Amino acid sequence: MITKRIIPCLDVRDGRVVKGVNFTGIQDVSSPVDKAEEYSKSGADELVFYDITASSEGRKLFTDILVRTAEKVFIPLTVGGGIRTIDDFDRVLKCGADKVSVNSGAIKDPSLVSAAARKYGSQCVVISADVKRVGGAFRVFAKGGREDTGLEAISWIKRCVDMGAGEVVLNSIDTDGVKKGFDLEMLSAVCESVNVPVIASGGAGNIDDFITLFKAIPRVDAGLAASIFHFGEVKIKDLKKRMLAEGIPARL
Repeated sequence: MITKRIIPCLDVRDGRVVKGVNFTGIQDVSSPVDKAEEYSKSGADELVFYDITASSEGRKLFTDILVRTAEKVFIPLTVGGGIRTIDDFDRVLKCGADKVSVNSGAIKDPSLVSAAARKYGSQCVVISADVKRVGGAFRVFAKGGREDTGLEAISWIKRCVDMGAGEVVLNSIDTDGVKKGFDLEMLSAVCESVNVPVIASGGAGNIDDFITLFKAIPRVDAGLAASIFHFGEVKIKDLKKRMLAEGIPARL
């Protein structure tokens, strides 16, 4: 049986790990290099590194910090932020990333997804969708949740997978940082629409939220969180022990 993955997320701004609520109210947490090393040693299955203002500021991702982070990580590393071209994919992969996450860049130029999948393989291309309810519909947002694209989220995600994206990270802006559980309705809709791994992001507040996630939507492949891991509210090894006790496959 395939194990469910637990993935800490490093949201990086100005070279520091930060965290907010509903994509706003950002506060400083730690050094990404130190946090990455800590998670690599504490049982995380993978690690996600987002340069959260690269797209909105129209600049390239911080490669110097990425290189130093990658040197400390011995688990798969997914990197995103400011990915707009194939050259950006190449640069990030050469800095130590295993997978590249794209959001705003794909919205501006959807052919980027298919071009990257052809060159590097679908397993390397992750579509990261920041989604929020607008008038009862799931809407895709760009530039770190700042810009409503007008795109309907489920059809957009399906389109990206059809173009070659090998994994989906669904970031629910509605539940981000609120710590009241993952967005099960939104996740169910995505899982029913695609046949690639789906990573749930946004809303984890405790161990029970992960248990509920994996039991309610067995198709979800991984749970991603930030603040509960950053601030020590949930220890990854404790979470995995509970998962195993509940019959949810996990790697200790």
